[in-house]
Amino acid sequence: MYMKLNRNTAQHLLACLFILCAPQLFAANDTPPLKTIASLEVPRYLGKWYEIAKYPNWFQKKCVSHTVAEYSLKTDGQLQVLNRCRLADGKEESALGVAKQIGDAASPKLQVRFAPSWLSFVPLVWGDYWVIDLDADYQLVAVSEPKREYLWVLSRTPQVDAKAWDALIKRLKAQGLDLSKLEMTQQ
Repeated sequence: MYMKLNRNTAQHLLACLFILCAPQLFAANDTPPLKTIASLEVPRYLGKWYEIAKYPNWFQKKCVSHTVAEYSLKTDGQLQVLNRCRLADGKEESALGVAKQIGDAASPKLQVRFAPSWLSFVPLVWGDYWVIDLDADYQLVAVSEPKREYLWVLSRTPQVDAKAWDALIKRLKAQGLDLSKLEMTQQ
């Protein structure tokens, strides 16, 4: 059957189509972009950090406890990253990587690579590592990345004061992070 549409009918159909599709076309992402801290003093960040909690991820799925990260300065200005954890059989596993700051010397945005150095030219081997929360004494930190798919909470000590933890959780929630995914790490 052939139906001839006049201009008025066609305009009405287009308007209806727009109304039906507009929510999908203009769906607002109500989560604002992830914010980092204002600046990072790398020398103060160096040293040992205990993992307190994280979003589960594929590259740490074998880790059952005692996860730590140690940061040290390399001669080329990059950071050496040594991650260690305990496996279910009691053995320790480690991964050695490097991190580089993106931007100036106070930038809280870093990229981390655990792939071999000969692959460092490949952008996909670098992961974003953004410091999004850090206390003034450099004792408790939260690290994520722009898409909020990863989150780590690290501390200079194996346990965190309840008041400091609660305050951090409120700030992370305000950043739009899904705290229901947060998994505590046994230390």
